[in-house]
Amino acid sequence: MNDDPTNHGEHREVFISIGAVSDAKVLIISIAARLAGMHPQTLRQYDRMGLVQPGRTAGGGRRYSERDVALLREVQRLSQEDGVNLAGIKRIIELEGLVGDLRQRVAELEDELVRTRARLAQIEAAGFPRRDLVPSNQHQTALVVWRPSKNV
Repeated sequence: MNDDPTNHGEHREVFISIGAVSDAKVLIISIAARLAGMHPQTLRQYDRMGLVQPGRTAGGGRRYSERDVALLREVQRLSQEDGVNLAGIKRIIELEGLVGDLRQRVAELEDELVRTRARLAQIEAAGFPRRDLVPSNQHQTALVVWRPSKNV
């Protein structure tokens, strides 16, 4: 089973490098904790606090994604290197999520603006607005009443 004669029954750590960080909730808590360099109990505490939200199995077991592990590492860095408390870290995570949502919305609006400008250029190229009408900057105060024709 084990082809390594120097192992002698010891546990080997295997690191898998994946280019894109996945959202698939497939890692059990012990593996996620090892990858994040934390104790499993710390992951349970962070779950209770809402810092990281793992998926759940039908039996209630926690399942973590690669993105969750990256977030756990960031929580650890903020806590240990920057001295941020857990409440502050939770707020940072919430704000970063909001910034991500806003960036996505800005990108959507920029795409819509490009499409709208292109459509406007098409309309103008087709002869609209009419060249014989001149816009006026004067504000009119006249009241115009429309009455339908009685001959209808």
